[in-house]
Amino acid sequence: MAKSPDSDPLPEPDRAEGAPHPRDTRWLLGQDRAEAAFLDAFNSGRLHHGWLLTGPRGVGKATLAWRIARFLLATPPDTGGFFAPAPPRSLEISEDDPVARRIRALSEPRLFLLRRGLNDKGDALTRDITVGEVRKMKSFFALSAADGGRRVAIVDAADELNTAAANALLKLLEEPPEGVTMLLISHQPARLLPTIRSRCRVLALQPLSPPDMAQALQAAGAMVENPQAMAQLSGGSVGAAMRIDGLDGLGLYARLVDLFTTLPRLDRPRAAQLAEMTAGRGAEGRFDLLLELIDLFLARTARAGATGLIPPEAAPGESALIARLAPDPQAARLWADLAQTLGLRARRGRAVNLDPAALVLDMLLRIDAAARGART
Repeated sequence: MAKSPDSDPLPEPDRAEGAPHPRDTRWLLGQDRAEAAFLDAFNSGRLHHGWLLTGPRGVGKATLAWRIARFLLATPPDTGGFFAPAPPRSLEISEDDPVARRIRALSEPRLFLLRRGLNDKGDALTRDITVGEVRKMKSFFALSAADGGRRVAIVDAADELNTAAANALLKLLEEPPEGVTMLLISHQPARLLPTIRSRCRVLALQPLSPPDMAQALQAAGAMVENPQAMAQLSGGSVGAAMRIDGLDGLGLYARLVDLFTTLPRLDRPRAAQLAEMTAGRGAEGRFDLLLELIDLFLARTARAGATGLIPPEAAPGESALIARLAPDPQAARLWADLAQTLGLRARRGRAVNLDPAALVLDMLLRIDAAARGART
């Protein structure tokens, strides 16, 4: 069993900064279909030993995994008979249930959490999940077998398994221990071993709608005035939305869109002011976010030109601006190519520690040049 967070001063590797840990998240919004699919398998007696929970970061995969773990460990097995309880219709388990309390404290003896562990010095987390951590899980299954009943393992995230760890986990999936359910969380399942994917049943979680986004953020203690805009910028990810909200991403994107309304005659003083916001100590998060927002704007513009569909507005004036910049597929190709070029330039600039303000200003000027070229 993993160590209690109180005994480990390092941040938990499976917890998003500024958000509660998924085991402490009471409600899961917008994923009714995935919950229903698991419950149907449970009630029909077709409970698979391996489940792969997929979807973008921050849509609730880990929260669902912990809900499933609580449900499996707190729900008594159906022994049949005339007085057998009715099949459960929800994964919900009371917060006062002893299993729920033990899980919150990371002291449930039938649950194993596989995540990145400490390095050899014990002063930092490893960059990936090592084979040693998987061996601990295998030993846990062997030692807990005598207790009988169900056992659950959560792998958060399977994307972080190194090659040896992935192969070791594959062996467990190929020869699963009796009574074990393994819940693998993956943000990019295409990068997993095909054999791991083939031995798991997939639960695909979807990006949250604006109403669900608003409720989820409120439950996490964040209030957003425009949930539709936030859903657009975050891709329906609550984790991304909390990060964007913490850096005033909605305001930053509105400022970026307002600047782009001056294309193809970019207001250079305003562009320089925007670039300067990313300079100095403590501005690293704003710098990263601004690069992401620039890339997002270009992607939204290219997609609109290619499909002829203007996305829901994420900032005042964005719809009219995108329609003007990308009226046809030819313009869409220009913006798509520029997004790829600027993305590569941003990665190189970060690698050589280029001045953030200079990098951002250069990107803005290149967008201005592209806008001028699009008019010729």
